[in-house]
This record gives sequence, C-alpha cells and structure tokens, in this order.
Amino acid sequence: MERHFDEELKGLHKDILRMGALTQEAIFRSVESLKNRDKDEALGVLKADRKIDMLELDIDEKCIDLIARYQPMAGDLRFITTAMKINSDLERIADLAVDICQRVAELLDKPVLKPLIDIPKLAVIAKQMVKESIDAFVGKDAELARRVVCEDSEADRLRTLIGEELINDYMAKDSSTVHRAVPLLLISRYLERICDHATNIAEDVVYMVEAKVLKHHEEEFCGSD
Repeated sequence: MERHFDEELKGLHKDILRMGALTQEAIFRSVESLKNRDKDEALGVLKADRKIDMLELDIDEKCIDLIARYQPMAGDLRFITTAMKINSDLERIADLAVDICQRVAELLDKPVLKPLIDIPKLAVIAKQMVKESIDAFVGKDAELARRVVCEDSEADRLRTLIGEELINDYMAKDSSTVHRAVPLLLISRYLERICDHATNIAEDVVYMVEAKVLKHHEEEFCGSD
C-alpha cells in the first residue's frame, strides 16, 4: 500500500507541475497580446483556460481521494494540503491572465495611450515570482520561497507607480483618456494580484517544508520600511 501511495504522490506532483506550466504560459501569452495588440493571442488564452479549470478540478479530487484512502500524517499530509492550496492559487492566476486578455480586447480598437514601460516590467516580476514559487515547491526549497515573498514589495511599488502615472498624468489632465487608461490600470492590478498569489504559494511551500507559518510575518526576514 505504501508503494502505491508514493506513486500517487508522484503523480500529484507532476499534475501540479503541469498546472504551473500552463499558468505561466497563460501569463506570458496575455502580456504578449497586450504588447502586440494581438486579438488571436488573447483568444488563445481564453480557450486554454478551460483546460486549466478542468485540471484544477482533477487535482482537487485526487487530493481529497488521497486523504480519504490513506489518511496521511505529518509531512505527507502537509504536501497534499499544500498541493490543494497551490492548485487553487494557480487557477486564480490563470483567471487573472484571462482578465488581462479581456482588457486587451477593450483596447484593440482604440489609439495607443502611451508606450508600455512599467507594465512589462511588472509582468516580468509576476512571471518570475510564479516560476520561482513553483521551483521552490518542486525542490522543497524554503529559502527560495522566502525570496519570492520578499520580491512582492517591488511588485507593489511598480503597481503604485503605474497607477499614479495613469491617474495624474493622463486621466486627471484629459478626461478623454479614461477609456484607454482604465484598462491599463486594471491590467497592472491583475499583475500585482498574480504576484500576491505567487507569494501565497511561496508561503505554503515554507509551511510544507518547515511547518512554519510566514503569513503576516514577512518583516522578520524581508526587513521593514
């Protein structure tokens, strides 16, 4: 029975990796659709989201089934419950990629408001944080997970910078820019939320590896302002 349990845990591990890969691809394609004003790319993200939704349900069912049949304890139980949480965060990240594509669709028939500078920078951070959080899960690397948590402050800083520019330099000065600025404002917010979900994943990895709760204690290792 133990051998079967180990094999099923390996299968769950692979499923989470697949979920992570699909999610990272969704982020990349959504940002590319924005940069290139590419309707087909945006539609591709929307279609791929159905596959991610189905995989999320499948992973959840496997986790519940493993707990019910094997009644795991300690590290194995933390692994399974962490997998469930990560699965949920990854699905929400994919949904945010869809949200980005929906805002892109609103911009396609409008003139470009401004060159995209800080939003692509924020997108790079978001993609990196998601990748690193999954890598931390794969390698059971609590130190890498902690670094991901600390990276979130830079995402917050960029999001604030983007918002201030769009509001103060465009919308406040010329109300006709609102319909082009608001989608960009929302996209920056979606990217920041992706970073928040990556942070959640990283915190869950630390709990899985060390049985330590990081939530609300980031200042202890990231420093404080």
